[in-house]
Formats: sequence, C-alpha cells, structure tokens
Amino acid sequence: MAGKLMQAVWYTCYGEGSAGLKHVEIPIPVPGNGEVLLKIEAASINPIDWKIQDGLARPILPRKFPFIPVGDVAGEVVEVGPGVKNFKAGDKIVSTLGGGGLAEYAITKESSTVPRPPEVSAADGASLVIAGCTALHCLTVTGGLKLEKTQPRTNILVTAASGGVGHYAVQLAKLGNTHVTATCGARNIEFVKSLGADEVLDYKTPEGATLKSPSGQKYDIVVHCTTGIPWSTFEPNLTQTGKVIDITPSGGALWTYAVNKLTFSKKQLQPLLVIPKAEQIDCLVKLVKEGKLKTVIDSRYPLNRAKEGWAKSIEGHATGKVVIEP
Repeated sequence: MAGKLMQAVWYTCYGEGSAGLKHVEIPIPVPGNGEVLLKIEAASINPIDWKIQDGLARPILPRKFPFIPVGDVAGEVVEVGPGVKNFKAGDKIVSTLGGGGLAEYAITKESSTVPRPPEVSAADGASLVIAGCTALHCLTVTGGLKLEKTQPRTNILVTAASGGVGHYAVQLAKLGNTHVTATCGARNIEFVKSLGADEVLDYKTPEGATLKSPSGQKYDIVVHCTTGIPWSTFEPNLTQTGKVIDITPSGGALWTYAVNKLTFSKKQLQPLLVIPKAEQIDCLVKLVKEGKLKTVIDSRYPLNRAKEGWAKSIEGHATGKVVIEP
C-alpha cells in the first residue's frame, strides 16, 4: 500500500468543534514492528474525542497537529508489520487507537487488537471499545460486581442510561443478580426498559431529579454518566458503603473524592477514566456474539459527513452510539 493515498479527516488546532474538521487526502501509513494496517469499516465517536479537541487533555496529553481523531475502530487487516503473530491480511478485527480513526486506513498495535467474529458487525465492534470497556470497568473492577446470577443482589443506579456508556451499563449489570434503576429523558424511557432496567426515572421530573428509587432501593453502585448532579443528591440514596463511579468528573467531584477519603467516609465518589484493554474488548465482543449484549446505534455517517456525526455527539442527546463508516 506504500505510496497510495487515502481519505481522512483531521483538525489543525484546538477548539472550533465540527467546523474545525478538515477533509484531506494523505498517504496510507505503513505498519511498523508489532503493528497492523487496518482498512476501517466503522469508527465510533465518543465524547472524549471532541473533549480532546477542546483541549481537555492538553496539560497531560498535548496533541501534535494536524491530528486525525477517534480511537474506536473495526475493520479488516490489510497488511502486518514485522513481529505480528496473531493476525494476517483478511482478518476481521476490533481495535483501539491513539487517534487516526477518521480515515480509510489506520495503523494499530497488535496488542490493542482482538478478532471480530462474523456475528459481530463492524459498527457493533467499533462502538464497544471505550463505551463498553468503561461500563464493564465501572461495574466489575471499581464496583466489584460479578456478572453471575448466583451472587447476592446488588442495587445499581445508572444515570444517562440511554447514552453510549449507559446503555451498555444497564445490560451488563443485568447479567448479574441486580436491581437496576436508570435515568434518562422521557422519550427514552421505554428504550431503557427494553435494555433490562427494572425502573426508569425521567431526569427532568422532580422525582427523577432526586434520584430516589420508586421502590425504595438504596444503591450499592452508581454508574454516573452525566454531569451537574451534586454529591448531596447522591449521598442520601446510597447504602452505607455505596459508591458513585463518575466517568465525567468535574472539579467538584474531585474535591468530594478527596474529602471522603480524608474523612474515611464509607460512602465514596470515585472518578474514573478507562483506557481500553484488549482483554476487556475481547470479553465484550464475545458477549455480543453470544447475544448477551447489544449495541444501539443512534446514527451512521459516511466519512465525507463526519462533521455531522461530530456535531451529533457534541449535541449530547444521542441514543446509543454515533458511528462513521468510511
């Protein structure tokens, strides 16, 4: 593929939102040691992608421009670099990149890549990576939940349950012995119930704003997928050792986390940023293959309409995932 060109979308500075995305034609990259060249069939946009563009991670992960965004991809191996043992040209895969997903081709590391069986579409596979791994990590690692029906019952709250992380969190939680309360907008209540939630609150109602379980449950684990809810709202709804796992932590959340640690509070707020690992991605892919987990796709866009998909994600009301299909 050396010397051939591909279509890609990049930005050249921080800020500017969807208007900052530029369509370009650039050389197809060449895989190095331990790398594979992937023909991208689907890429999934996550809020972290446009937050990076806004400069959120600038102090710790400064970007070199121009930068091709998006890291959650699925497609077909075209070429492998030296030292690659587990993949060959023609293999279907799911992978996580450090960027480069809004393009026809991308380079990924073998160590960040898992096989994709025929039962899992490219769009489903790409959607799983950050959102699915975050939901899985929240529940099973930070929350300590075992996805087995034989365990003691755990009461769980999922906020923004119709979004990317939220819709996976509801489904994964119901694989265990759980009672799941969820919040979402009124238009998505039936959708979230269809994912398995035991009770659903409209977050815009007075009842929803308090986060109180209609059946009086106190929460052992909260998977918190939105912003603007203070600790004082969560605290009375938690069990004595309840834990709020915040995937979009603000300065206030970090302060609460520190205070709770210093005062040895049994109720905890835990900020969380997940870096997807191959073994987590593989676990999720297998669950989709087995019919135990499904991806809900809000909207699909071709690469030449990537700006629209970017704007849709920034808008913040997608039901499920936003996918780009080169």
